[in-house]
Amino acid sequence: MKSTKAASRYATALLEIANDQNQVDTILGDMQFLLSVNNDARDFGLLIASPIVTSDKKIKIFEMIFDQFEEASMAFIRLITKNRREDILPEIAASFDEQVKAQRGIVPITLVSAVPLDENTKNTILAKVEDSIEGQLEVEEIIDESLMGGFVVKMGDTQIDASVLNQFNNLKQRLMR
Repeated sequence: MKSTKAASRYATALLEIANDQNQVDTILGDMQFLLSVNNDARDFGLLIASPIVTSDKKIKIFEMIFDQFEEASMAFIRLITKNRREDILPEIAASFDEQVKAQRGIVPITLVSAVPLDENTKNTILAKVEDSIEGQLEVEEIIDESLMGGFVVKMGDTQIDASVLNQFNNLKQRLMR
């Protein structure tokens, strides 16, 4: 929890820099690339977590990996690494992405269903969600056959569970009373 708060503060500072330099899109691309490297390369995660590799050595490696980055992004990564906080770089990048979306009024939601939804059903669900929020929806669709049917909408800390599995569990709880 502590590192998440720190990551959020660092991401806020990076967003201020990006806004001041009018480079939000470029730095956002850099942070998304950093996240993809972290997710795709296990060795990267081991590198940033390693207490054995010195900060100077890590900076040299980061400069080789991220040689196409904007100078503001690299300066930020150098500063984070010199402060020995490079282990939270992926969290900073994810928080930066979330903060940019919030600044632009983009609301990410996840729509989970047992089978792919037809366009009419999906549009009906999304229309109901749009009525309750301000901003533009960014929809991620996930298929989860364990739901048996229905759907689940996840938006931040809110979850609307209209799945058959949830209805069975609710019925089971009522019968067990």
